[in-house]
Amino acid sequence: MPLEELKNTDAKSLPVGKLVSMIARGHAIYVNHHIEKYGITASQLHLLYEISKQDDLNQEKISVRCNLNKGAVARSIKKLEDNGFVVRQIDENNRRQNKVSLTEKGYETLKKAVKILNQWEDEVILEKGYIEKELLQKILKEIAIKTIELNHRENENE
Repeated sequence: MPLEELKNTDAKSLPVGKLVSMIARGHAIYVNHHIEKYGITASQLHLLYEISKQDDLNQEKISVRCNLNKGAVARSIKKLEDNGFVVRQIDENNRRQNKVSLTEKGYETLKKAVKILNQWEDEVILEKGYIEKELLQKILKEIAIKTIELNHRENENE
C-alpha cells in the first residue's frame, strides 16, 4: 500500500496482522540497509542475538528460539561461520549436534547492530510518544506468546 494511501486509510479498517507485517518488513529493510556494511542481514542478526543469550546453543535450539526451520538455520549458521561471526563445535554429549558460539567479531557486530536497532526504536516508537516503549514491549511479547500457543494448538489438532 502506498504511503499516502496508508495515511488516508482509517486505521480501524486495517487488519492488525497486515500492520504488523508492514512494520516487520519495513524494520527489516531499515536494519538490512544499516548493517550491510558489517556483512550480515537482519535474519542473521536475529540468530546472533539468540546465540549471544546463551553460549554453546545447538542448532536445534536456535531453530526453535528463532521460529525457523532447521535447514534455514543451518544455512545461516554456515554463512555466519564462514564470515567469522560464530564458531561451531561438535557437542561432546551428542556428536550429531553442533554447539554454536559467537566469536569476538560476532559480539562486536552485535553490539554495533543493537545501536542501529535502538535508533530505529527511538525514531519510530519514542518520537511520537504515543506509548511507553516498555508497555509496547510487554504487549507485543504477550501477542507473540499467544501466537505461538495458537500455532502449537493448531499443529497438535492436525
